[in-house]
Amino acid sequence: MEDLSARTVPEHFANREAAAELLALSLAAYDGKYPLVLAIPRGALPMGRIIANTLHGDLDVVLVRKIGAPGNPEYAISAVDEDGRILTDPIVSRLGIDGQYIRDEAARQLEVIKARRAQYTPIHPAIDPQGRIVIVVDDGVATGATLGAALRLLRQQRPARLIAAFAVAPPDTIARLRPLADDLVYLAAPEPFRAVGEFFTDFREVKDDEVLQILRETPPPV
Repeated sequence: MEDLSARTVPEHFANREAAAELLALSLAAYDGKYPLVLAIPRGALPMGRIIANTLHGDLDVVLVRKIGAPGNPEYAISAVDEDGRILTDPIVSRLGIDGQYIRDEAARQLEVIKARRAQYTPIHPAIDPQGRIVIVVDDGVATGATLGAALRLLRQQRPARLIAAFAVAPPDTIARLRPLADDLVYLAAPEPFRAVGEFFTDFREVKDDEVLQILRETPPPV
């Protein structure tokens, strides 16, 4: 598998938009090939818009939700996709986390996914990834559970090529993601790694209203 990450870039970014501009440069080989850029809501939508516009592609979302650790919901230990499939990180068994906790959290997150799909579809119907060059965008990756679930879901939909693009992730997570995509495009792989947000000066929360506005402004192909 080809690795397109070998660029001289900073390990700290002003904001998501600055990281997206750098990622778009690293993804320049796909300009003119009509890629489908799928952003993971909500944080990756502003990045996905920049990348899709730069590469003259389409923008859509891929709906997956992380399952956070007990007492630390921001630390992803599993993820659930739109079809209800659960991707469990090996850390679950190492930490002795109860399977019922995972199932209960998956059911709760699936309700969030369904609500978002119902909210997004009237203004931006889903785009079929089959046969397309698909670029899955996230702002950063900690454990890889959420992005991994997105890649597994999309692989089953038979894209022509599947690329994962993100600003920052720890090296061990990158190694786990490699088998799931045809290309990995990332900007930094620092150690130590505690949280994605520490590598951005501005890591504000992306609100639902902003996501909806982006989707309104980027209609799907007719």
